[in-house]
Amino acid sequence: MCRALLYLGEPVLLDNLLFKPDSALVRQSYMPKMLNLLNLAGFGLRAWDSASHQPGEPYFYGSASLPVFDRNLKSLAEKIRPDCVLAHVRGVSYSTSVEISLQNVHPFQFEGLPWALAHNGDLTGIAELKPLLAPHIRPEFLARIRGTTDSEWIYALFVSQLPDARAPVGEEGMFACLEKTLALLRRAREQAGIRLSSSVNLFIANGRQLAALRYCFDFGCYRTEDPARVHEANLGFLSLWYTLGRDYGMHEGEWKMTGGAEHADSIVVASEPLTRDTASWVELPEYGALFAEIRDGRPRVSVRLLD
Repeated sequence: MCRALLYLGEPVLLDNLLFKPDSALVRQSYMPKMLNLLNLAGFGLRAWDSASHQPGEPYFYGSASLPVFDRNLKSLAEKIRPDCVLAHVRGVSYSTSVEISLQNVHPFQFEGLPWALAHNGDLTGIAELKPLLAPHIRPEFLARIRGTTDSEWIYALFVSQLPDARAPVGEEGMFACLEKTLALLRRAREQAGIRLSSSVNLFIANGRQLAALRYCFDFGCYRTEDPARVHEANLGFLSLWYTLGRDYGMHEGEWKMTGGAEHADSIVVASEPLTRDTASWVELPEYGALFAEIRDGRPRVSVRLLD
């Protein structure tokens, strides 16, 4: 099962998110603290740098190989200082039926759209759900789906619910879009007769705004004649955490934010805390959604429980 992170705020060395901290994202690919599964199916990121050429267009990096052995990624991480990041290590079922390829690496971002999305979870029965979801996806987005993952279909469904998929959206618009997306997924699951736990933790960014969702359909429902259809990660509610502060980095021998939420200029959202000291991290509640954007130099954060 996957691990992901979001960052928004003052420019930060990418190395300080991906490689250096105690539980950096790349470390979580082979040694996650809050998951008993390895994440061996690839790595991807979008990183926005407001000081770069065409700042609205993110850096993209993706590989179907293991990031811990990726010297190119490490070299880039030691040089790039973005102010918004969405990164993801992909975990899948240990099965020969799984497709490991670059087109299935998260985050997903259709050309011409500012929004990128990564998914931590497993939407059970995606083959049965696709024909039920297709009518709710705009034709121009449906035609752009290239991979075989449930996650790319969630992304296409999500951007189809935005009032304008090529523009930013306020917090009310984001929460409404997430609720519409979940409602369509729930209805399709009902129509297909699917009653199995399916985690849908989402990580979303456009360079100036971010959103995160911690959600699970039918949590605790495992009744099936085919146990192989139940992903092991769905036996627990997948975690999601965030922290606010400033000057994220090594301080007094520890990786941490400083200043506290009241003086924050940055926010980190992750599947699990990146640092050994978790005192400044807050766990997003189950069925919770988070929205953040920088206003007057500070991250303004809203958290809401969804249906």
